[in-house]
Amino acid sequence: MFVNADLHIHSPFAMGTSRFMDLPRLGLACARKGLQVLGSGDALHPEWRARCRREGESIEGVLIVPTTEVEDTHRIHHLILLEDFCAAETLADAFRPWSDNILHAGRPRLSLTGEDIAREVHAQGGLIGPAHAFTPWTSLYARFDRLRECYGEQKIDFLELGLSADSSYAAGIADLKGVPFLSNSDAHSADPVKVGREWNSLQVTRLTIRAVLESITRNDVIFNAGFFPEAGKYNRTACSRCYRQYSLDGARSLSWRCPHDRGRIKKGVCDRARELSTAPPSPRPPYYHRIPLGEIVQDVLGSSSPHTKKCQALYESLVTGLGDEIGILMNAPLSEIGAINEEVAYSIHALREGEVTIFPGGGGRYGTFSLKSKHYGMSSTTDHNA
Repeated sequence: MFVNADLHIHSPFAMGTSRFMDLPRLGLACARKGLQVLGSGDALHPEWRARCRREGESIEGVLIVPTTEVEDTHRIHHLILLEDFCAAETLADAFRPWSDNILHAGRPRLSLTGEDIAREVHAQGGLIGPAHAFTPWTSLYARFDRLRECYGEQKIDFLELGLSADSSYAAGIADLKGVPFLSNSDAHSADPVKVGREWNSLQVTRLTIRAVLESITRNDVIFNAGFFPEAGKYNRTACSRCYRQYSLDGARSLSWRCPHDRGRIKKGVCDRARELSTAPPSPRPPYYHRIPLGEIVQDVLGSSSPHTKKCQALYESLVTGLGDEIGILMNAPLSEIGAINEEVAYSIHALREGEVTIFPGGGGRYGTFSLKSKHYGMSSTTDHNA
């Protein structure tokens, strides 16, 4: 059995998260998106954990895996997957003496190392890996060059790539040989543009939490899907204030200070991954680059936001008429998409064919895209610019 899974989101108790991030809206977002498995996010938070427990193991038929993200003493973020909310409660109790905000923060700070955290997680039968492993602020590779420097004798169970990287960025890092790669949304709102904007296709023996964890442990990842890495906020080395982009040598020569506004230049994921890649790339499952359907609709209609009434109406027509968003992006017949909107069909054709120009992001600003589609049998061709 194959399932689509997004294993990293947040609750309304995490910083910078929508107050409308509730379980009914998440269930609706998953149905529209085509997700069968969703991480709960913030399972260490007592109130969010209680809400999830009341729902049981699923919402709207979507399996909920207890997950959480924590920050260690070095400000590195770790993603944790657990088999049940009892284990999450036990883990929260174990971490409580080491945290000053675990009772009220969705993503708590812990005065523990990555090794200490991993040891406690493994004692509860959970899985752990670095969250958004390459981003320049709070990630494994922002501080360390090797897994052992962070996790000591403890093994990681997976590595989360983050929005600014795909599998190719990590495949040449010798330390990661045999480590499963995951792509998740890190969503802070329940909108389908955010939930499932990156996802994993997993092979599971049955639709249970344990089977999902076992699938990751066996590296039964069929494929990863998500952003073109250049579209991520931290792909290129850039100023964190004005977003001007620099070469790695140029940033070093400037002592990592932007001469235009004295902002701090942050090393991009692309440059950081290149530094770490010292081995031949290891074979990895396919990575499919996809743009959220809501953003394609926004581009086609020339709207300022995917949340305008026009965009929402066209999006609803597509998912009502053709099924979930992942199915539309991956394999819905173009003729059927075109029957609803020809320009969306042209854009999805361009996306599937890789006829996409990305204007890279960096320093904390997302990149943008332009879809250039060739004629595929309809009446005309159209170019669209974001």
